[in-house]
Amino acid sequence: MRVLALDIGEVRVGVAVSDPDARVASPVCVLPAAEVLSRARSFRRVLEDWEPDVLLCGRPLTMAGEEGPQAARITQQAQQIAESCGLPLEFADERLSSSEAKRILREQGLSERGMRGKVDMVAASLFLQSWLDARQI
Repeated sequence: MRVLALDIGEVRVGVAVSDPDARVASPVCVLPAAEVLSRARSFRRVLEDWEPDVLLCGRPLTMAGEEGPQAARITQQAQQIAESCGLPLEFADERLSSSEAKRILREQGLSERGMRGKVDMVAASLFLQSWLDARQI
């Protein structure tokens, strides 16, 4: 089962994918949010290249574990994307995934400017890996 993870932002969407055995997550790319929401050629190509069985979207929760202010927007957009792709939809807690992604990229020597366009796909791979790990038990 291959899982495609989306870290949906207002401007960009980070994309990550699992291996076919759903054990290892890898960052793939970052696409403009408008292209993902409209199923533009760039997003359709990702779907064709990876042939996912499940769509996993990060849901922004507060530190208390409640839905954050963006959760309703993200949930609605994720449902729209899943329906247009004909894929089952799951959600993952994405708390701190962007902060952790920035930390990892900083450790690799990237500046804030150098991180632009990478944080979202790394964040998607982080919450995808956590989601995959939780299902291996």
